[in-house]
Amino acid sequence: MGEHPVDCGRCVLNATTEGSALDAFFAHYWDRHPVTATFTGLHAGDHRLPDWSRDARDAELAELQRLSVRLLAEHPMPADGYAGLARDDRAVDGELARANIDVRVGEFRSGFFHDRNPALWTGEAIFGVVSLMIRPFAPAAERVTRISARLRAIPRFLATMQSTIQGPVPSLWCDRARRECAAAQSLFEGGLTKWLAASGIVETQVVLADAAFACTAFAAAYAWLADLPAADATGYSCGEELLALMLARGHFCEHSPRDLLARADAAIQVENTRLSEALRRANMDWSAAQAAMAAQHADVDDYYAAFTVRWWEIHDTVIAADVVTWPEWPIRYVPIPDWARDAQPALYWLFYRSPAPFDPYTRYDYVVTPIDDSMADDVQAARLAVWNDSTITLNHVVHHGGIGHHVQNWHAIHRSTSRVGTIAAVDAASRISMFLGGSMAEGWACYATQLAEELGSLTPLETLSEQHSRVRFLARAIVDMRLHLGDWSFTTCVQYYQTQVGMSVEAATAESTKNSMFPATAVMYWLGTQGILDLRAQMQERQGERFSLKRFHDELLSRGAIPVPLAANLMRSELEG
Repeated sequence: MGEHPVDCGRCVLNATTEGSALDAFFAHYWDRHPVTATFTGLHAGDHRLPDWSRDARDAELAELQRLSVRLLAEHPMPADGYAGLARDDRAVDGELARANIDVRVGEFRSGFFHDRNPALWTGEAIFGVVSLMIRPFAPAAERVTRISARLRAIPRFLATMQSTIQGPVPSLWCDRARRECAAAQSLFEGGLTKWLAASGIVETQVVLADAAFACTAFAAAYAWLADLPAADATGYSCGEELLALMLARGHFCEHSPRDLLARADAAIQVENTRLSEALRRANMDWSAAQAAMAAQHADVDDYYAAFTVRWWEIHDTVIAADVVTWPEWPIRYVPIPDWARDAQPALYWLFYRSPAPFDPYTRYDYVVTPIDDSMADDVQAARLAVWNDSTITLNHVVHHGGIGHHVQNWHAIHRSTSRVGTIAAVDAASRISMFLGGSMAEGWACYATQLAEELGSLTPLETLSEQHSRVRFLARAIVDMRLHLGDWSFTTCVQYYQTQVGMSVEAATAESTKNSMFPATAVMYWLGTQGILDLRAQMQERQGERFSLKRFHDELLSRGAIPVPLAANLMRSELEG
């Protein structure tokens, strides 16, 4: 696989449309989001952290409003709506850029994010540095100077957090931020020392001094967070106004939150019935199915090979069926590096993190939890039970490392007709680059597991697990909406996950915490998947014998990570035109 050039004719800031409103939008975006830019492969701001002070965000708000006016002037919505957009890729990007601005403005004005959530700040500070450690986009010696610069920026950044967040703050958000502060101290003390040694860096005095400076700041933030006043039960809900905005402008959803919730409530009844019937046919309940899955796993000696073996099995089935373009984009499953292992469990440390669109790749390393003979037998057994065959197949091969995210990312980077769609689903410090990339990225990845089942690639236990996942994703969508509409308390959400999905109280609390921090995010998995399924059915009905599943998939993925409802409207308009 060759390198993906930065000047790809649609993505760079100084493309042929230099001076356009879209170029101004991207230039502003990268300037205001230097950590996200690093994860995207744009490295001019690698030495900086963002300025999230209230004054800076007030200035950014004014800048965004001016950009929105300029974008609307250059790319007005065509009189014939989606039909007009379908004929003009730049008009699509203009609309997406305005939608991104609408969401960012809504977040700023709500006071629900940067003004209340300390975990956003701790995550940005930590992964501002980690983003420079996990990818060899430049020689290690060069990256060390940038690491030092970001480490030196952390004390001021965390001090700004303390002057910005006045409380009250949901206690579980504080708990997460405190865990991250503690993990950061571990990472930037012992972990960084190991990374420097593994990278062959000899001159370490400066960077370790900067790391010690940052660790002191994290220790101070840890203590400060303990004294923040806790919000009451309503503090976990963003409210209907912001939820509706994020659904409409972030996901291009044409249904109101209440209408969408009614659809999810009806859908989960259908999927629960299907799960019950599948369990009855297997002559077991869900607890027994979970036990059977946990017992079906590789041996320690075959653990890492199991990922690759299953990857090729799924790959060969998909290629034989000829249902999507699956490029040669090598991936390798490797253990989480030693320098990161102590801190990783407490951080937003993704096993699969989307490749940076503007960094070159010859191979992508997918990190997994290590299991080896040096561990005690009970530790080995516990980890193998978690990383069982079903988990490896559905989560780490199909959903993430294979036909799901990895294939979708390739299409977004190499084939996207949208500049926004190329970068929107890049994984950043706490969430993806642009909120509007989520329904395509996660919708496609969840659809991919259903496609694998359709192609006969799953074992009976994997098929059971996949059906349970459909129930789980609908439950997450329902909790997302009911929590932020104010229908349910946080405690009710935790109880719903326990009774509806069979989660432990710990898992249900963690999931509800994520739902509360990022409204309208859990819903995008089901929204995107159902949107793809509905569009496929419509296209099959309209095209009849001319319908090609591969052509449908490739055309959909060529849009990049844009909202599925928008992609569906564009594809329908093109077909009608």
